[in-house]
Amino acid sequence: MAPDSSTLSSICVGIVCIVTVRKVLPWLYTNIIGPIFLGSRIDFRRFGAWAVVTGATDGIGKAYAKALAKKGLNVVLISRSLSKLAAVAKEITDAHNVQIKIIDIDFTDGPQIYQKIEKNITGLDIGVLVNNVGISYLYPEFFIEYITRYPQFLRDIISVNIHSVTNMCGLVLPNMIAKKKGVIINLSSTAAVIPYSLLSVYSGTKAFVDKFSVDLQTEYRNQGIIVQSVQPGFVATNMAKIRKSTLLAPSPDTYVASALKTVGIARQTAGYLPHALLQLRIHLLGAVAGDQMARNFIFNFFSGMRKRALRNSEKKK
Repeated sequence: MAPDSSTLSSICVGIVCIVTVRKVLPWLYTNIIGPIFLGSRIDFRRFGAWAVVTGATDGIGKAYAKALAKKGLNVVLISRSLSKLAAVAKEITDAHNVQIKIIDIDFTDGPQIYQKIEKNITGLDIGVLVNNVGISYLYPEFFIEYITRYPQFLRDIISVNIHSVTNMCGLVLPNMIAKKKGVIINLSSTAAVIPYSLLSVYSGTKAFVDKFSVDLQTEYRNQGIIVQSVQPGFVATNMAKIRKSTLLAPSPDTYVASALKTVGIARQTAGYLPHALLQLRIHLLGAVAGDQMARNFIFNFFSGMRKRALRNSEKKK
């Protein structure tokens, strides 16, 4: 016997309620309710006196270093350029009464670099680690075309985007476990959670960071440690090649101010409401029109960027 209209209506209402409870309400809490009403109350100093930030001389990394110093934490700045590290250290100490240590490291070098980092951070009460350092493509491109032009790229991007995260977590976690508190913020990307063709290796490394972070949080959440995966979209940085900030591509300072409010609220977050809405838009497009439609949308977007980059490259020859 076929169900009557009232039964079908009840089923539809039930499905809507389930989706609302399982998807919509958590999204609202993570991206709007939590950051606005709860996130800003976190005192990062209670986790430890020091923060460690990789990729700290520019963009999002520098913004995290400045923001954490403003909250009263001493900061270890790690990046490859000693002169830039010194400049950022001066900028922070001129503005805030905190201590700064600098470690000049190229994360494309071999595993021995972590011995140098360990030596320089031993004895510090590290409460916060921000794994920000990362590299991406120079421009969107097909996989084979790109690695043919840049054969070292595969080794470098995995060393920087993946090995840095796992090794830095390995260095700071033992002391965090011992004192049963700590915060680890791993910079993933929107590329980890939506289609990102023509940047496939980059998106793959960021998907690793996202998955690693979620599972690491499950392992250590009962020991007072927060592990968060942050998934920014476009931010006005040198790596993104965006010079002027906009609503959809905010300045690093604007982005980090927003993202820090989600610590302790969300284990995975876009960190910034317009980026969260972008992710939601792509997910809804996939749900309504099919995943392939969403993939085609992104592919066409990056194809246009690729063509413009190649034209500009030809003009410079």
